[in-house]
Order: sequence, then structure tokens, then C-alpha cells
Amino acid sequence: MGAGGSDGVNAMKMGIVRQVAGPVVTADEMDGAAMYELVAVGKLKLLGEIIRLSGSSATIQVYEETAGLTVGDPVERTAAPLSVELGPGLLGNIFDGVQRPLKKIALLTGDMFIPRGVSVPALDRTVKWDFTPNPDFGVGDDVTAGDVYGTVPETDLIVHKLMVPPNQMGKITWIAPAGEYTIEEVMIKIEFDGVEKGFTMIQKWPVRQPRPVTEKMRANTPLLTGQRVLDALFPSVQGGTCAIPGAFGCGKTVISQALSKFSNSDCIVYVGCGERGNEMAEVLKDFPELTIKVDNKDVSIMNRTLLVANTSNMPVAAREASIYTGITISEYFRDMGMNVAMMADSTSRWAEALREISGRLAEMPADSGYPAYLAARLASFYERAGKVKCVGGPSREGSITIVGAVSPPGGDFSDPVTSATLGIVQVFWGLDKKLAQRKHFPAVNWLISYSKYQKALESYYEANHPEFIFLQQAAREILQKEDDLMEIVQLVGRDSLAEADKVTLETAKFIREDFLAQNSFTSYDRYCPFYKSVLMMRNMIHFHTLSTNAIEATSTAESKVTYALIKERLGTEGLMRKISAMKFIEPIDEKEVTAELDSVRDALTAAFRNIEDLV
Repeated sequence: MGAGGSDGVNAMKMGIVRQVAGPVVTADEMDGAAMYELVAVGKLKLLGEIIRLSGSSATIQVYEETAGLTVGDPVERTAAPLSVELGPGLLGNIFDGVQRPLKKIALLTGDMFIPRGVSVPALDRTVKWDFTPNPDFGVGDDVTAGDVYGTVPETDLIVHKLMVPPNQMGKITWIAPAGEYTIEEVMIKIEFDGVEKGFTMIQKWPVRQPRPVTEKMRANTPLLTGQRVLDALFPSVQGGTCAIPGAFGCGKTVISQALSKFSNSDCIVYVGCGERGNEMAEVLKDFPELTIKVDNKDVSIMNRTLLVANTSNMPVAAREASIYTGITISEYFRDMGMNVAMMADSTSRWAEALREISGRLAEMPADSGYPAYLAARLASFYERAGKVKCVGGPSREGSITIVGAVSPPGGDFSDPVTSATLGIVQVFWGLDKKLAQRKHFPAVNWLISYSKYQKALESYYEANHPEFIFLQQAAREILQKEDDLMEIVQLVGRDSLAEADKVTLETAKFIREDFLAQNSFTSYDRYCPFYKSVLMMRNMIHFHTLSTNAIEATSTAESKVTYALIKERLGTEGLMRKISAMKFIEPIDEKEVTAELDSVRDALTAAFRNIEDLV
């Protein structure tokens, strides 16, 4: 079974079912069983995992519907933990929460639902892969865990590196020559202490155990998403942890999908955990149609994407496993030296599965019925993110960025899952129901969101966009000041404001409506490269600076520059419209976009020089 299940099982002893309570089954005669051991329950061999041991009885979390199980049914032990198969053939595929390939199951059974007890390998055993051995290794060479002994072109975007499995080392006695092989054929033989072992392209790894790394490193490269509000105001890093909490309809899934489509990651693992089936169906429909250019050729982004679907109509218990399945696969691609982005949509549904199992176990509930260990479980999941130096040679670095959507009931951010998540993650993209109702998307509230990666990214910004740090700070101050001024405006009206404050409100309007809001249905705005974001922000702040300076320079003169005069002069020259229309520039050629946006800045400078001359 794809989850390391009952197809390759060496039966140990058999237990018997004593009690069935929904997805939780209690079995007797389980002496010698281990925590988190995989078992096959009942005559249909339903997939389950031991989550509690007490004497000779074991409590089992079953990942399939338990209807029909009766007292006395057999429980077959496997002496192995819940594991995933890792190797060529993962990308472009869609699995359920315990890594069963949904497409293959549908073809085999002809059923739109997964039949209970079905056992299908996660990776296709019949496909032949074009193997190229690493010329740096030959017979007689010493290898250790993580060493790349060969490569396979898995997709048009990804070259799959075949690595010596973790915890293995020795001297190469044989390595396969270049050619086509299935994933079950032995590719390399290694001898250690007089014992020779052969290894195929497949690795199996327990999902609850992090894969080893040489060291964790400080992340300093931004995760560029193409969403201006995220890249410019609340940036994350490759190897960061992000949370997207928001009420129903605020756009959590849309942001997760936008990150999957456009972020500067090498590989995407999208986990649909307890979300509605139609959302995952939309991902399956849309993603193959989306392309990126590689060597002047359009390539589907499914070539770098893997989907783990455990939707709301699938067994609740399997939701709990789906997160671990996704992060373990992410770690495998990270170990090849890739930057992986993992989307968990949503961790609230995962927490509900924990609550369900905890209730069945009669554990003492904490806040809102969630188990007391909710925060610890969340932390153990998020800590598997990060930028690392990978094990083995050649030397390489990889990263996993975890973006977790959270669905608090009614958008209440004091919900236990949201509170626990915010205590762990470093980036908070808070979604606002009022913004969503005004059709302002992405509906990220710029007054409550934050990023703790500002310091980590300063060196990157100084090297690539030296003016950006000042622009970002200025934009935040303008938005914050607008929020303060709006209280005065609502009380006494806009006309009572100082001229400089009127300029602040106009600039804030530019930033809100023409910079922070994006239209995903257009070619010019669905994705905004970072250089365009910086130049757009530069021109808006340039307008604010010039306007404020002109007003302050003439504040004591008889003939003053007012906001009304500025608006009239710039409106006559069409510059107000040009500032607003910067987003309409198609981001095809960087030089052309830069030249066009530079011309707007120069026109602004000339216009204000004329205004001051007139006064």
C-alpha cells in the first residue's frame, strides 16, 4: 500500500477487535505492539494506526469508514509505522491522506469513491525512467546517506535526484549503467561490514519522523508570491512559516492557490485537508491549464505540483495523517536541494480531526473541546519548515515554506487553533470580511497583519532593491495615518483637514485601491513581479513626498500650494490617472516596464517643478 500498508506485510501476531467507536477501534491480544504501528483491521483490512497502548490492548485510529466492523474481527499487525513511498512519479499526482493514488484507484475500481480496504501502490511500478548515474561515483567509492548517485528527469521542470537512503552508508559494489528502469529494479548495491544491500528508486519513510538534515540555516531569500500586498508589506522567506486566518469567503483558498501557481518555489505540495471537494476539483481542473515558460516552451505547473486531497467527505481520521504525508514528501524534495512550498488548507479541519479522535479517547478537553496538546502538535508540524543544509553530497541547500490556512468560526481570531498558530508562525496574513465584502482582493488587512522576517530580508533588499526598505516603511506609515485620520473625517469632514493630511489620504487611496488590490482575472494583474511592485510603490511615495514638500515649502508664503491645486494641475496633465493606471502595464519585459514607470516618476518631478514655479 502507498502508505506502507498491508500489501507488503509480514504478518506478526493477530489481535482481535473488542470495541468500535467511530474511527477509534480497541483491540485485545496486542502484546508487543508499538506506538504508531500500522495495522490492518477487520476482514477488509482497513488501514489503521495504533495511538494508545495499555497492557495487551491497543487503541487504533482507523483511516477508513468502520461501519460493519464487529467484535472478534481480526487485527493484523505489520511491525512498521505509517510511511510514505518516495521516488519518481510523485509529481503531477493526486493522493489521499494516506498516500493512496486517487486516479489509479478510480481507474481500477470504476467508482467515484474509494472502496474500503483497497490496496494500491502509491507509485506506478510499470513506468520506466531514464536513469543517468552520477559520474563522480563508481564501484569501490564510499557513499553515505544523502549522496546523489544518479538522476531521473521526472518532469519537464524537475530532475529527480536519487539519493542513498538515510541511515545507510558503505562501499559501492555495483551501480546500474545508464538506461531505462522501473522503480522496483535495484539501482545500486552497497556493502557495509561485510553485508551487501541493494537499493531501488523507492525510499520509505515514517511520516511522523522528520528526515535528517546537516544543519538548519538562517533563511534570507524572500518567498515571492506575485501578490503585491504580501511581497511588499508582509514578506515571507523561503523556509518560513505563514498563517492565513479568515472567515468563510475571504479568500484563503484563493491565496493558497495563487501561491501554488506563481511563487518562486521549485516544487509545490498542496494539501487539501478537510476542505470542500469542489475546491480540490477546481485545483485539478485549473492547474493543468496553467503554464510557465521554460526554454521558450509552455510547461504545465502540474509538472512541479503534487496534491494530497482529504476533503470533507473523506474519513475524518485520515485528515490527521494528510498533513504529515504532505510534509514528509516536502522534506524528500527539500533533500534534493529544492525550495518547496507546502500549502495546508486548512489546519482548522486538521485540528477538528484531532478533536474528534481525542473525544473518542475520552481525553480531558481544553478550550472549545480541542485537546490540551493542540498547540504542541501544531508546533511539531510547523517546526519541520525551514532552510537547511542537506545531508550528503554534493553540498546543497533546500527549504520548506509552510503556508497554513486557518478557518476560525465566524472569523474570530481568538479561536484556539488561530491563537495557537499565531504563537508559532512568523508571518500573519489576516483576512478581513469587510474587505472581502467590498470586493477588495486579496482581502489582507494591512493594519493587523505582520511579518517577523523584515530583519532577515534586509540584506537581500539592500543588494537588489536598496530603496525598498524606505518605501515599505513609508507606505505602512501612510496607511496607519489614514486609519487615524478617518476618525476625524467621519466626525468633521474632509475639508477640515490640513493640506498635508489631504495628500496622505489621496496617497493611501492610491496604495489601497491600485497597489494592494489585485484582479486575478486579468493578465496584467494576476501576477506582479517584485521589480514592478517596487517601482509602483516608489512612484506613489514619490507623489506623496513631492506633494508634502510643495505644501510645506509654501506654508508661510502668501500664495500657497494646496491639495486642490495639486490635484487640478496633475489631473490636467493626466498624471493622477497615470499613477492609478500603473497596474495595467503588462509585466512581460522588465526593461520596458521599468522605462514606462520611470517616465511616470520623471513626469511627476517635472509637474511639481512647474507648480512651484507658478506659485
